Amino acid sequence: MDEDWELAFADDAGRHFARQYGMTPMTGRVIGWLLLCDPQQQTIAELAGALRASRSAVTSAISELEEWSWVQRTRTAGERVDRVRLAPDVWLRLLDNQSEYASLSALARRGLEAMTDQPAERRARLEELAEFTKFLAERMPELAVEWRARREALHSK
Repeated sequence: MDEDWELAFADDAGRHFARQYGMTPMTGRVIGWLLLCDPQQQTIAELAGALRASRSAVTSAISELEEWSWVQRTRTAGERVDRVRLAPDVWLRLLDNQSEYASLSALARRGLEAMTDQPAERRARLEELAEFTKFLAERMPELAVEWRARREALHSK
């Protein structure tokens, strides 16, 4: 049930996260898909089908993302499959790179442009990412100045 723009966005995310973080492209593709998929929790089989990838490649990507606490795995009582979703605080791991905010914001905007006809609840995760990166870009220079002063005070004790 995927559309071309969804797979294209996941591919863009794969390249983005590979370039920015040294992740495998598949790991980035999983992140990309989890940013826009509906429902937001996906099984390994659903991810593999949507990304047109092998289950083993998706499983490896999920394992890598779990190690970094970027995703959460859950299992509903009575089900025999895990469901994966992005961790609620995943973007807090990106507090150290100003160029990253601009790049990730551009990725979110590209996804939102492709989702103009989608319901608000489906767009919500990308809208949150776009607003989060805007917020960081605005606040981080000020926070960096504050941190430098605090760090200097700490080291002068």
